[in-house]
Amino acid sequence: MKILAIETSCDETSVALIENGAILANEVASQISLHEEYGGVVPELATREHLRNLVPVSRAAFRRSRLEPDQLDAVATTRGPGLPNALVVGYQFGQAAAFALNRPFLGVHHHEAHLYSPWIGGEPLRADFKRFEPNVSLIVSGGHTLLVHLDGLLEHRVLGSTVDDAAGECFDKVAKLIGLGYPGGPQLDRLAEGGDPEAFHFPRPMLKESHFDFSFSGLKTSVRYFLEKRPGLLETSQSLQDLCASVQAAIIEVLVTKTIRAAKAMEVGLVTASGGVTCNRGLRQGMEEATRKVGLKLQMADKGLCTDNAAMVGILAEIGLCRGRDATHLDSEVIPNWALEDLVEGSSVSRPLRAVWQ
Repeated sequence: MKILAIETSCDETSVALIENGAILANEVASQISLHEEYGGVVPELATREHLRNLVPVSRAAFRRSRLEPDQLDAVATTRGPGLPNALVVGYQFGQAAAFALNRPFLGVHHHEAHLYSPWIGGEPLRADFKRFEPNVSLIVSGGHTLLVHLDGLLEHRVLGSTVDDAAGECFDKVAKLIGLGYPGGPQLDRLAEGGDPEAFHFPRPMLKESHFDFSFSGLKTSVRYFLEKRPGLLETSQSLQDLCASVQAAIIEVLVTKTIRAAKAMEVGLVTASGGVTCNRGLRQGMEEATRKVGLKLQMADKGLCTDNAAMVGILAEIGLCRGRDATHLDSEVIPNWALEDLVEGSSVSRPLRAVWQ
């Protein structure tokens, strides 16, 4: 099976070509330099860049894959959640391609795609679901923090989610408070490496509650008040590093503790993790140490697939189409606030499709 996949939910324009679980191409055009001067993603500019980049990125993906459009079996595009106008660019591009080629079209849930990215690996990149087993998955990004129980392929249940600021949002907002550039999260992570995580204590929101929801707004506010009371704190590089390490330690402890607790509650032997914040070195180390301590297996998305990418969109589409998931109507629209627990399907696929890993 050969699938064209498109991702434009935020500020990365990505096009991938998938064949039977193998990633033949996964081209990504980032907009970091464009949004840097504004300190965050400007939706109107992101949309304009998607319009500018989508055709050349698609051509690059086809060149790398050595496929021709008429060889495709299906087209998949991120339907939501995401920035409304940014989503529309990729979604209508995918619908037009599916219509022109007379191929099935699938509107993919962005977070559900993240759930399966930890199963993509190796060189060259390939999805391997023959070793799939029930797991608890942490999705942690700039706008979302989710804990999900996967009982099987395409069988999931949301255990907890963000009630206010997501973990990645907290990283970025704290970075802005202390004067770091955009994107702040990775810079804070780098500075934290040279700091003492116990130098300052910050709250661990909802750490002891029995539910699996997350809240990081209070932690961000705590850092702001902390800095207001210590106006000269950031004048020395060591104090800056200590602050970054202490804030990061608070966020990571919440993420790791809740994930391990959820895995025990669901009685699974595997934890997976994905999303942009999974690139954070402190989080990866914390997850590795915690899972090893309690005897759980850990599988994290490859760093190159943690941020938004079309490869995971195509892999999820392939899983869905091979297992009978309905295709999406060509007159459907994007769903910017699409919750993972509200995942729905559209019309039926006209013919059966099979993948080599099934």
